[in-house]
Parts: sequence; C-alpha cells; structure tokens
Amino acid sequence: MDALEIARWQFGITTVYHFMMVPLTIGLGLVVAIIQTLWYRTGTPEYLRMTKFWGKLFLINFIMGVATGIVQEFQFGMAWSEYSRFVGDVFGAPLALEALLAFFVESTFLGLWIFGWKQLKRGVHLACLWIAVIGSLFSAYFIIVANSWMQHPVGVEMIDGRPVMTDAWAVFTNNTALVAVPHTLFGALGVAGAFLLGIAWYHLWRRRHDGIDTVGKDGRLVPGNAAIPGRDKADYTVWIRSLRIGAVVAMISFAGTAFTGDLQGKLMFQQQPMKMAAAEAACHDGTGFSVLSVGNVGARNCDDVVAVIEVPGILSFLAKGDFTTEVKGVNSLLPEYQEKYGTHLPDSPLYGDRAGKEIQYVPVMEVTYWGFRMMIGFGGLAAFAALLALWVTRKGVVSQSRWLMRLAVLGILAPFGANSAGWIFTEMGRQPFVVAPNPDPSGIDQVFMFTAAAVSPGVSAGELITSLVVLSSIYAVLLVVEVRLLVKYVRGGVASAMPELAHAKDGLDKDKKDDGGTPPSAGGDDVLAFAY
Repeated sequence: MDALEIARWQFGITTVYHFMMVPLTIGLGLVVAIIQTLWYRTGTPEYLRMTKFWGKLFLINFIMGVATGIVQEFQFGMAWSEYSRFVGDVFGAPLALEALLAFFVESTFLGLWIFGWKQLKRGVHLACLWIAVIGSLFSAYFIIVANSWMQHPVGVEMIDGRPVMTDAWAVFTNNTALVAVPHTLFGALGVAGAFLLGIAWYHLWRRRHDGIDTVGKDGRLVPGNAAIPGRDKADYTVWIRSLRIGAVVAMISFAGTAFTGDLQGKLMFQQQPMKMAAAEAACHDGTGFSVLSVGNVGARNCDDVVAVIEVPGILSFLAKGDFTTEVKGVNSLLPEYQEKYGTHLPDSPLYGDRAGKEIQYVPVMEVTYWGFRMMIGFGGLAAFAALLALWVTRKGVVSQSRWLMRLAVLGILAPFGANSAGWIFTEMGRQPFVVAPNPDPSGIDQVFMFTAAAVSPGVSAGELITSLVVLSSIYAVLLVVEVRLLVKYVRGGVASAMPELAHAKDGLDKDKKDDGGTPPSAGGDDVLAFAY
C-alpha cells in the first residue's frame, strides 16, 4: 500500500470509531432530556431514577466521544494537508461554528447539569440539559454541512484554483445537508432506542431470574422488593418504562430514517449517480431493484454481475419517484464520467506515484452494494425487535430465557451497525473524489478534487503506518475502558448512578438501631457521586 491507501485506512478507522459514540451521545442525550422533563412535570421518583441512570451512561459515552473526536481535527493537517488547503476557505465557517459555538455551549451547559443537581433550581437545571442537547444537535448540523459540501459543492467560486465561499446561505442550506441532518438524527435516535431496550430487558430478566418479580395467575407480572438498595418495586417501573420508551423511539426512528433515506437516495441519484448505481449493482440501465446479485461486483465494467433476485420498478421509485423511468447503470455512466473528468489523472507532482494513471470511477462495489443493504437491514431488524418487544411485554413480563435476553442485549449493536454501514457507504461510494463534482446544470461543475491529490505530499508511508498503529492501539484501549465502564454501571443498575439510595437504606437501618447513624439523606449532597 502507498501513502494514500494508508491515510485512507487511518481516517476510516478513527472516524468510524469516533462515530460509534456520536449517535449514542445525540440520541441518548435527547431521551434523557425528555425523561427529566417528565420528572420535572410529574415529580414521579421513577423518572428521576431513569434520568440519573441513563444520564450516567450518557456522560461516559460523551467524554469518550470528546477524547476520540479531538484526533479528527488534527488529521486534516497530518495526512490531508492538500485537501485542507483546497477546502479551507469553505470549511472554516462551519467547523469554527461547531467548535467555538455549538461544542462550547454543549460542554458548558452539560457541566452545569452535572454539578447543578443540588445547586440549581429544578427548572434551571433542566434547561441546562436541554441547552446542552440542542448544542449537540447544532454541532451535528455544522459537521454535516461541511460533509455535505464535499458531496455537493455549492455557494463558491473558483479563484486561483481553489473554491472560495461567496454565498454562505447556500452552503448552510445545501439541500444535501438539509436531508442528511434529519436522517442522521433519526439514526441516532435508533441507537438510543435499542440501547434503552436491550439494557432494560436485561434488568427485567435479572429481576425474574433473582426471584424478585413473579407472574400472577392472570399472566401479569407482580413486582417484588429485594433487600438490595434500588431493587424495589420502583426499580421494576424504571425498567419497564425504559423498555417501552426505547421501543417506541426505535420504531419512530426507523420510520424517520426510511422517509429521509428515500429523499437522500433521490438526491444521490441526481448528484452522485455512480454511487447509487454501484449501491444497487445496477450495471445496466433499467428499473429493477437488486435484492441479491452475484458475480464479480468488483469488476470495472461489471459485465458478469447477475441479479438473482430483482424487484421491477423499485429502482425507478428510489431514483425518480415512479416505477417506469429507466435509471442509468454503471456501464452507461462510466463513459460520461470519463468524458467530463478525463480518463487519467493529471501528470502533476501533486498526484505522486499515481500521476498519469487511469482513473477508477467505479467505487468498490462490494462496499457500496453490501453497505447499502446492511444499513437498511440492521435498521429494519432493530425496528422489528422493538415492535416484538412491545408485544411480548404487553403484560409487563419478559421471558426467563437467557438466550432471548442475550439477543436483546446484542440487539443494541444493530443500529450501530446501520449507522456505521451508512457512513462507510456514503464516504467510500464517493470515490475517486474527495470533493465530488456538482452535476447540476446550474451548479459549479469545475469544483471537485480527486482523493489522490488530497493526501499530504510530505508524509511517507512509514510515518502513516506508525500513526495508524499508534492511533488504532490507543483507540483499542479506549474501547476496552468504555465497555468496562458501561458494563460496570449497567450491571450496577439504578443504585450505581444514585449512591444516595444505598446511603438512605444504611441510614434507616442505623436509625432503627438507634445508634446515631447517618440520616437517610446522607451522600446526596456530594455532586461528584453522580458525575464520577
């Protein structure tokens, strides 16, 4: 592999790893804010327990996302300096707003929320969380605006070979971004929904396994009490409500991602037709959607790709909104790309060893084809699991099956897989462009950049291999740390996020002995107990 391939692997690994934290942070933050609002409005103690438990897991994931996200900023200068020079005049605005405005607001008010449980009024404290969550939404918006410009450059003029922003409104209201933002946010809600569902199922199963809860003659669950702090009847209410909230959120998320995904697909057929043709393994013009294709999908002209299962008309609907319009396939698009953008890379030092080589306009179809199906498949699987969970628990009872519990916990990974597959498809399907050309007749077609020209010219393959190994190793350690922390506090249940429950029980026991023990409220004033 040369420096370009290693640089792409490095950026791909670190970005996908970081993005594993992003949707959970966005989705779970919004869910926690809603739950705390319910507590504020009703005063129900179960909602307070839910807020603190899910809020604890939210904080663990948030700080790990910050730690892994810092590297992303530096990579633009480390391995992609030519790319940074090319897009800098455009990216400066959204990335600066993300860092200086959105993230600053998010982190500041999240800190007030963490340490303000006893110091702030309940309404002010709740407002701090909502402001932090809204800040995270704006942070996602600004990042997606920058990414969408790479997919569909608008609002710029080419000056001295570089795009310079001339219309900030066009950049920030790019139709690609306006569709990608809600699609990403619905995907984040799907992650949060599955997260709540899987963990809540585990705790409901555990209560039955430990004999705390029983099933009455009418088939409904009878909550019980245990001597362990936090495992009372209210604890059952926490988990059953969490499960149902998670299931509803997961189903709403799937509906939202399906609707916005359809809009996004229609835009991609207009803006990046080769990407969508490769995603469907549509080698030839037609209307049919490939459910399953076989053959050498990595072939440049894909002549030997055969659709084993194909649904007529669906591809036309995805692209054009009808069932009859023929959609151009890879073999028809390839000569069009070659005519517009050339058959070989320019013979320039900017392209290094790749200068003058033939341009591969067809992306890696194994990635686009299966990535597109994994995105849809994992999302549909999570929605089906949520619907099934609502039906199975309609009487408040979860199965005593250990394997079903394990499936529920593993189901947490399904929307993570859908989100990751979607982003990998979006980014790798754009190749060989790092900034894709705008095919709109009213657009600016000359604004594009080949990925081969984007890598830093002064960085060697050896240096990139070293940084790839170091970063991957550090991220592997961070992964172990995060998983262990999450597992620790998940197993600990509500009491792990509310030490005051244990202190209250100890205080009551000591008061019964009349030995001047700690009062029930002890420990509740230590704000660090919730934070750490």
